[in-house]
Amino acid sequence: MSGVSTVTTPDKAPVRAWLPVMLALAAIWGCSFLFISIGVRELPPLYLALGRVIAGSVVLLAILVVKRESLPRDPRLWAHSFVAGAIGSAIPWTLFGYGEERIPSLLAGIWNGITPLVVLPIAVLIFRTEVFSMQRGLGLLIGFTGMLVVLGAWRVDSGADLVGQGLCMLAAVFYGLAIPYQKKFLAGTTLSGTSLSAALLLCATVQLAIVAPLVTRQAPPAPWSLSAEVVLSVLALGALGSGLAFVLNMRNIRMIGASRSSMVTYLMPVFSILVGVIVLHEHITWYQPVGGLIVLLGVAVSQGVLTVRRKQPIPAEAPAV
Repeated sequence: MSGVSTVTTPDKAPVRAWLPVMLALAAIWGCSFLFISIGVRELPPLYLALGRVIAGSVVLLAILVVKRESLPRDPRLWAHSFVAGAIGSAIPWTLFGYGEERIPSLLAGIWNGITPLVVLPIAVLIFRTEVFSMQRGLGLLIGFTGMLVVLGAWRVDSGADLVGQGLCMLAAVFYGLAIPYQKKFLAGTTLSGTSLSAALLLCATVQLAIVAPLVTRQAPPAPWSLSAEVVLSVLALGALGSGLAFVLNMRNIRMIGASRSSMVTYLMPVFSILVGVIVLHEHITWYQPVGGLIVLLGVAVSQGVLTVRRKQPIPAEAPAV
């Protein structure tokens, strides 16, 4: 494909170049679960996602005008943007909305932490942009154990709670598919992250504008009929969680690769738990944050942040001469 690079290994970059951006992303996306929880009080999840992509598209298009940059012109890039917009924006944002109708926002943030566990096998087996190892396999096993703990797999009375958790888990799976897809088909282009992100959100806007009325069977509510906090939540989700965050995330994907850039989910649950407890006064059971920590431990092992070293055999002493 013209203008697209098929990078097979993550790019090398100093920590100081990408860590501050990752911290900013963690704060923005960690707080997004709070805004989703507020938004679904008055908006169907599909229309909440639609409002989010519209607001994000407006912000990014305004940035393109200021920077005098253009949208992609290659039809193939638009085709890949259409796919990435669906699996990385329209579908997961809708699923998180439906999930947070059933579970607290901080628990949704915890489930988002499994994204790197999904990114790794997809990047290794499907897109061939990462290399598998025994340590990464161990990390996946630890992460899967943590997922069972978060679910409370030994309980049989979870009911709707399990449905909400399953929806959020599925949303994280779509995130895990979208990140290596963007790395392989979009991040290697010469276009700016703003231009690519705008294309993704415009595609997601078209998709949700068609699907939302068909699924909900109702017209979108008028903005003036919504409370101020819901309107502000939609704007925050669009301008920050979709507009600015998309540009920052594309920058990190280009700089350090799909798998490593997904490590932003180490910190997102911290922010989602803090704002959920402080702002919404949410409560969770003991095993959910414990399971989240086990998931993050598995992510750390699989990404090489925590290295599992094998014991080296002690060499035999040389015979005396």
